[in-house]
Amino acid sequence: MAAYLQWRRFVFFDRETVKEPPGPDGGGGKPFGLPPGIAVCDSGRGSLVFGDMEGQIWFLPRSLQLSSFQAYKLRVTHLYQLKQHSILVSVGEDEEGINPLVKVWNLEKRDGGNPLCTRIFPAIPGNKPTVVSCLTVHENLNFMAIGFADGSVVLTKGDITRDRHSKTQILHEGSYPVTGLAFRQSGKTTHLFVVTTENIQSYMLSVKDYPHLELDTHGCGLRCSSLSDPSQDLQFIVAGNECVYLYQPDERGPCFAFEGQKLIVHWYRGYLIIVSKDRKTSPKSEFAGNEAQNSDKQVLNIYDLCNKFIAYSSIFDDIVDVLAEWGSLYVLTRDGKIHVLQEKDTQTKLEMLFRKNLFEMAINLAKSHHLDSDGLSEIFRQYGDHLYNKGNHDGAIQQYIRTIGKLEPSYVIRKFLDAQRIHNLTAYLQTLHLQSLANADHTTLLLNCYTKLKDSSKLEEFIKTSESEVRFDVETAIKVLRQAGYYSHAVYLAEKHAHHEWYLKIQLEDIKNYQEALRYIGKLPFDQAESNMKRYGKILMHHVPNETTELLKILCTDYRANSEEFIPVFANNSRELKAFLEHMTEVQADSPQGVYDTLLELRLQNWAHEQDEQIKEKLHNEALTLLKSGRFRTVFDKALVLCQMHNFKDGVLYLYEQGKLFQQIMHYHMQNEQYKKVIEVCELYGDQEACLWEQALGYFARKEEDCKEYIAAVLKHIENKNLMPPLLVVQTLAHNSTATLSVIKDYLVNKLQKQSRQIEQDEQRIQKYREETTRIRQEIEELKASPKIFQKTKCSICTSALELPSVHFLCGHSFHQHCFESYSESDSECPTCMPENRKVMDMIRAQEQKRDLHDQFQHQLKCSNDGFSVVADYFGRGVFNKLTLITDLPPGKAATTIEAGLQRELLIHAKRST
Repeated sequence: MAAYLQWRRFVFFDRETVKEPPGPDGGGGKPFGLPPGIAVCDSGRGSLVFGDMEGQIWFLPRSLQLSSFQAYKLRVTHLYQLKQHSILVSVGEDEEGINPLVKVWNLEKRDGGNPLCTRIFPAIPGNKPTVVSCLTVHENLNFMAIGFADGSVVLTKGDITRDRHSKTQILHEGSYPVTGLAFRQSGKTTHLFVVTTENIQSYMLSVKDYPHLELDTHGCGLRCSSLSDPSQDLQFIVAGNECVYLYQPDERGPCFAFEGQKLIVHWYRGYLIIVSKDRKTSPKSEFAGNEAQNSDKQVLNIYDLCNKFIAYSSIFDDIVDVLAEWGSLYVLTRDGKIHVLQEKDTQTKLEMLFRKNLFEMAINLAKSHHLDSDGLSEIFRQYGDHLYNKGNHDGAIQQYIRTIGKLEPSYVIRKFLDAQRIHNLTAYLQTLHLQSLANADHTTLLLNCYTKLKDSSKLEEFIKTSESEVRFDVETAIKVLRQAGYYSHAVYLAEKHAHHEWYLKIQLEDIKNYQEALRYIGKLPFDQAESNMKRYGKILMHHVPNETTELLKILCTDYRANSEEFIPVFANNSRELKAFLEHMTEVQADSPQGVYDTLLELRLQNWAHEQDEQIKEKLHNEALTLLKSGRFRTVFDKALVLCQMHNFKDGVLYLYEQGKLFQQIMHYHMQNEQYKKVIEVCELYGDQEACLWEQALGYFARKEEDCKEYIAAVLKHIENKNLMPPLLVVQTLAHNSTATLSVIKDYLVNKLQKQSRQIEQDEQRIQKYREETTRIRQEIEELKASPKIFQKTKCSICTSALELPSVHFLCGHSFHQHCFESYSESDSECPTCMPENRKVMDMIRAQEQKRDLHDQFQHQLKCSNDGFSVVADYFGRGVFNKLTLITDLPPGKAATTIEAGLQRELLIHAKRST
């Protein structure tokens, strides 16, 4: 039971008297007066509805323009205006005696200017004349209940607006007057509360036979019951003189100790409105429901049952009823005046509570008024500020926590940065993270709070939440923990949330656990393992070389990583690098070129620094074998430089040979004065590069020691191949003081003999050409001066007997006309002689053109200031290219062969034509 005396009182309503509207003349301002004789009233559908003792029903709209119609002949005793329908139900009398009539009015339809009365029936239970005490109608228009002074309740089920579609029956009979009725609809279940002066019962109307349950053994007076709204779970309110009771359909609910004789009870927007006698001005009546005397003062209290305070309290003179319409409360008094109670807005009510530092009550009020989260947050902030200023930091931080998500966290954090308030700051930051509203700075601050407090348990609880519940920036947490020296916690976070770089950084730089770091890398996906080995491989190689090398072998073998990219990891670890590279060349013959280059360099280094002869020989063979593997064709220069740097002679010579650098091979032997090797090189490669013999002769010619044997060998080859003019040979050997005439005597004698024989052959050829020329000139003269007799009997193409018409040429060839037309390319040339003639003409034209180019070249060369540019220009135009002209037939192919070929082609052509 809640004692109302402990409840605070507020003035959350403004009281005014309703004034008359201004008239055409500008008048008005007087209190509005109701017509006399008002007996009952109700509200809804935009009007206040009154019934008087003359049988009239009055309507008062918001414009205060009263209207009425005659509903009964005598009086109106009860009214019920539905809220969701324009239906008004009234009870009144048309004649003297106990014969009340129920009338149902449709306010939207008119009958002669009045609302349409859709139904009339007598309100008497059976044949017992009795007075109607109360009336209620269900908003679905399917139920209507009428209570009587003899304790009876009549229930009308069906369409209450029509006689045909409804059924009336006595629901309840008792010995005590019925003082209140109320329908309660919950889902598809309908209950009817029935209260008398002595008990309270509930009927279930949605079940056949209407089972009922007695809820209590005390009742209330007339107009002292009501049904709450959903905010109080549609409870039935019964106001006794000592307490106010709330009921569910199957049990009694809470009770409130509101003393005083209750006259009127209403429920309005979450408020309980009670009109009771003023105890200060009149004695307490023994009977509930007795009407107050005219001199009585009455108290109207508006209770907020949820928040436990009195929202308004005021004294009125003789209240007729309290109605709710147009968002306000209207209090009707016996003197005909109407007083309006307008509720203050929420912000005004909150400010009133703030001025009294009633923040808890303000919070509850805001929640009950469904204030948005921004408004609630502002209340929490003000409450927190109030507690903070009073020094209640624990209470303040609890209010500030409730502002999370609305209030900027820095507002709170700045207040609690003092070391003595670190516990409060920690609590706030924890909640900030739980709501996933913390940023990186908040995470840093919270972790610093944990470390300052040395609260390892809270720290572990914070970081060991499941991954789906992480409400902080993990990377920031790792940084803070690492900086504070909580390496194990930082490593835990890094591993759990796959921050591989941080995990490895802490393990390698702080904990120095190289084995664990290597194990961790080995478990990572290939891409991440590869990148981290490139980043940390040198550190791991320095501390755990063998294990690191094995992991690299696995990465580059099983996962096909680029082994060349890991070579820098092996800095200062040549032994492990050599093992790694040899492994890669064995398992992957197509390893990158850098692998072979590095392996060659390592083998050459080992060979160059090795002192043991046997081991040195083994290393020599390994290096040479690698060179001969064929992996250095594309990087010939690099391999050559490596061999030269380490003075690996066999490798250098091998690469010279592979690169066809025969002159370099010979120069290499010349530098080492290996005369026999020089001769061997000339013999091996002289056919591919003839200048080797010339260079060898010059080399031996410059030697002062006795090289007659080698000079003789070189001269012999030069003579056989005719590589040098004799004069140049003599000039070359003139530089050698030891080379006497005897050295070149045989060479010169043989050379002179060959030249003599060549001269004889040239003279014989010249004589032959002269004779041929004379003969040809004679033939030309004969052709010019003498007649030519054509005696050929066969065609020179098809070798068949000539027939007319035929074609004859001065060269002596004759042809059938059709053969000539088929094979000739020109009407004036002999098809047989034409190929040979063309060769001769091409030679003549080439010689003329060459002669012209030569003369032009010589002229430009003499006149030009830049002779090199002229030479380059003519070289690009092909002037110096060797011109090869085929003037003779290949050996064994005579003219008869050509003729036979022509005949064969002719025959083949003839066969195809047929």
